[in-house]
Amino acid sequence: MKVVLLAGGFGTRISEESHLRPKPMIEIGGKPILWHIMKQYSYYGYNEFIICCGYKQHIIKEWFANYYLHNSNVTFDFTKENHMEVHTNAAEPWKVTLIDTGLNTMTGGRIKRIQPYVGEEPFMLTYGDAVSDVNIKDLVAFHQRHGKIATMTAVNVGQQFGVLEIGKNGRIEKFREKNAVDGGVINAGFMVMNQEIFRYIEGDSTVFEKKPIECVAADGELMAYQHTGFWKCMDTQRDKQQLEEMIAAGNAPWMLWEK
Repeated sequence: MKVVLLAGGFGTRISEESHLRPKPMIEIGGKPILWHIMKQYSYYGYNEFIICCGYKQHIIKEWFANYYLHNSNVTFDFTKENHMEVHTNAAEPWKVTLIDTGLNTMTGGRIKRIQPYVGEEPFMLTYGDAVSDVNIKDLVAFHQRHGKIATMTAVNVGQQFGVLEIGKNGRIEKFREKNAVDGGVINAGFMVMNQEIFRYIEGDSTVFEKKPIECVAADGELMAYQHTGFWKCMDTQRDKQQLEEMIAAGNAPWMLWEK
């Protein structure tokens, strides 16, 4: 099962850094938050990624192109026709496909554009700006058991995201934008989708979190995997600082690979 990562937006809420690089490439603990998300999936054995690029995509592509060099100890011997000797191998067991999904394409359009690269099987989908200790293995098992088109990870936090109305059996009965009287059960990303999801996406101007997901929910095909552990979106500079502090203190719940 492949992992699709949305990494093409402008990241305007954290413009202090996103004017220089794509939001998923903003670093926490010396590594892009995108790397942290990929490490989590890799911890559970999912190592094939499709990254939906857009804004400043060259930065993402160049980072992966130079990953092996930047993360290994090397000797450059210019007396031997520019010979390079690698002393440590810090490569990841990853296959990464980077797709230009357009500069101004909406989230649904980006997902639609990577359809040819996903294959015929279900795929995982998440955003390139949030970390969590969600158990990916359990999430996939939950999706396979219920047999519906889509699964969203739901967390209970008071933030400005789309709201999930969840029935007793775990089916998401409605998906809508948050308003002033809401509590805090929100879409945390970390989704699993069957191929039928592409039928709900019209084109580049489609916002995935609006009509497609609302229609899937109305059709009774959207389920909630309820996560009670850690989840944090790096939406602002303050969020970034909080994540940095957690790493510095050795208390970063999402860094399962370190444990």
